[in-house]
Amino acid sequence: MLSNLLKQHPIVPFVRQSDFAVRKPWTSPERRLLDYLLVYIQEGTCSFRIDHQTHSFTAGQFCLVQPGSLLYLEGLTNTVTPYIHFDLCFNTERENSFPTRPGQIDLSAYMHLMQPTIKDLYGIDLPVHVLPSKPLKLKETLLQVIEQAEQQDPLIQLKTQHLVTEIIISLLETYYQQPYASAHTFDWITSYFSHHLSDPITLEDMAARANLSISRFSIMFKQRYGISPHQYLMNMRVNHAKELLTNTDLSQESIASYCGFADLHHFSKTFKKRTGLTPGEHKKRKIPFSRA
Repeated sequence: MLSNLLKQHPIVPFVRQSDFAVRKPWTSPERRLLDYLLVYIQEGTCSFRIDHQTHSFTAGQFCLVQPGSLLYLEGLTNTVTPYIHFDLCFNTERENSFPTRPGQIDLSAYMHLMQPTIKDLYGIDLPVHVLPSKPLKLKETLLQVIEQAEQQDPLIQLKTQHLVTEIIISLLETYYQQPYASAHTFDWITSYFSHHLSDPITLEDMAARANLSISRFSIMFKQRYGISPHQYLMNMRVNHAKELLTNTDLSQESIASYCGFADLHHFSKTFKKRTGLTPGEHKKRKIPFSRA
């Protein structure tokens, strides 16, 4: 799963090589990448062949080449092409990785250094010819990264990591389309309910949060959890009330408020219906609280 991949490869950007690259007509022979390459064509015209497909670039455009890609780069005119080679994910051996050299196509000996792609990490297809929603901002950020990438000051290095993260986020936001399935996974339910436990959450609120109709949300929720959204929320409220009764000296009025009950009567009635005891009886018996 994507979440497991991200746990194994936490996002910690690392700029390996960067340059403003002012050149006369030039070529960079075929090779395959271990890391990411982001190029901004500031001046001139370029022809880049990535995975056997040729892309033409002119001033003001961006090229993103991802790990594992086969590339042949050519500057057709005098060019200024600021670029960075970078890792997106942390690798304990990242200091041993390198921008591959001409002719290095078979990287089987270096697969332990290979970065995962954006598709691997986020399930998002980013094109080679990226079209950022804010190209001027992206250009300024890239140039700032290049300016400070070689500095050894720890604070500057942290800022550089932050800037590269900004670059990736800007590209992801441009090309991200919410898949239907992921919008309805309900992975957000527990944290959402916990954060709003004292609020009067309605079924309409829940359905809107899931971008579903009320009826569709209710059906899908019950398929996932085996009970209705209302019953799930009530269970959370009662469990939180049990914890507060066991571990604090809060008044029942305060507990009722903290747990989202309309009033003390509603709290007592619901609590007894679900536990067989009144809140006061539960507190007197000092029943140990268990989240299980």
